[in-house]
This record gives sequence, structure tokens and C-alpha cells, in this order.
Amino acid sequence: MTSSRILSVYTWAFLAFMFAPLILMMLSSVNNASPPSVTNWGGLTSKWYAFFWMPEDDLRADPTLRLLDRDRFVSCFGNSLTISVVVVPLSLLLGLAGAVLLTRWRSRANGLLWWVLLSPMLAPGVILGLSALVFWGRLGVNAGLFTIMMAQVTFIAGYPLLILMARLQRQPVELEEAALDLGASPFRVFRRITLPFLLPALGSAAVIALLASMENYNTTMFAKGGACTFATEIGAMGRNPNGHPPVINAVGTVIIVLTVVAAVAHSVFSRREAG
Repeated sequence: MTSSRILSVYTWAFLAFMFAPLILMMLSSVNNASPPSVTNWGGLTSKWYAFFWMPEDDLRADPTLRLLDRDRFVSCFGNSLTISVVVVPLSLLLGLAGAVLLTRWRSRANGLLWWVLLSPMLAPGVILGLSALVFWGRLGVNAGLFTIMMAQVTFIAGYPLLILMARLQRQPVELEEAALDLGASPFRVFRRITLPFLLPALGSAAVIALLASMENYNTTMFAKGGACTFATEIGAMGRNPNGHPPVINAVGTVIIVLTVVAAVAHSVFSRREAG
């Protein structure tokens, strides 16, 4: 067997390993069987998707759906949106400040500062969550949405930092120096030259920060106290000893579809702009 054949086999095996569970999840999301299954086929259904808007009488009539707390699930999703509204802007601001500092400040301490700023991304989520819980608890702040926000910001800010640094390293520094020589203030240079150049990277960083906040489980789980989020509620539902409800599969399928649509739309628009 040639090396190219081995590489092809490995590639297809890797793709099957990655995508087969997702395909099975999508199939089980339209199967009228609970717990989710693709071998025990009970017929096509859309009730796992309709769980979020079906009338209360229909919800109580279903033996599986009536065991779920729809209001709590929606409330936890709202908590995740509230958290992301705070986490995303803070992460962008901190990441932008760190990126400008590391790319524009020339010092022997840059290497050390680099590792200090990125170390939260390498730390286990359990440690970040517990440290935020203990720190803010000592200051008299009870665990809840605020501690979740602070815990998430500590590591999510690293993603915008890396993205914005990569963008800034491609910007000609001479443009900023020329503007300063012509009498522009540093703030005006940043607002008129640096910030417009960073706008595409800021958009990408905001999307990544939003996704990281919404899906985070480990850090959030240890910093949430009695609160709940979209990820922690799905985790709680998944730990059901009788099998997780197919509603989780429906939610996962919706997320996959939205991700694929967004990726395809981005690719189409990028090709149109390039053409």
C-alpha cells in the first residue's frame, strides 16, 4: 500500500470519526423514540423541535416532554445571552489592549508578558472557575452570573488577543509613525488608522468570544453557584440516568445547521468581494 493510499484511508477514517456522531445525532433528533436512538426507529417527528413553542396542553400530554422544565431551559438560555453581552465586549477590550501592548511596546519583558496574558487559556477550566468563586466570595460577592462573567473573561480574552495580534502584525507601523510626525495625537492615530484596520479582526474575535461564552461548561460549572446557563442545563439534562431527552439532539442539530449556514454565507460573500 502506497503512502498516499495510507493517507487517504487515515483521512476518511478521521472524517468518519468526527462526523458520524453528528449525523447520528441529527437522525435521532427526528426519531420518535426516547432515549435518542437510530436503531429503534419510532417514526419521523418534529416534536423535539416543537418543544419550545408547543401549547402547554400538548406538552403535558407527551410522556417525555412533560418531565422537562421548559421555562427553566429558556431562562438558562437567557442567562447565557446576558453573560455573553458582558463577556464579549470586555474580552474584546482586554484582548485589544493586550494586542496593542505586545505589538507596539518593545521590551525584554514582552516574552514574559506574552505568557502571563495567555496563561489563563492554558489553565484548566476547573481552576479558573474555583479561583473566581473563592476570590469574589472573599470580597462578599455570592456566586452567580457575575462570577460566571468574571471567570469566563479571564480566558476568553485570550482569543481576541491572538486574533488581533495577528492582524496588527500585518499593519505597516510606518503609517502610524507618519501620522504622529504630522501632528496627530496617539488617540487620533488609533481611531483613524489602527481601529479601521482592525475592524474585520474585531468582528471575527467577537463571534469566537460569543461562541466560547455560550458553550463553556467547565469554568461556568464551578463559578455559577445556584445559577444556570445554556451549557450547564444541557449538561444536567444529559446526566439523566434514564437517557438524555432527544430535545438535546434537536438543539444540537439547530446549532450545527446555523454554523454551516453561517460558514457557507461567509464563503459566498468573501468570494463575491474577491471577484
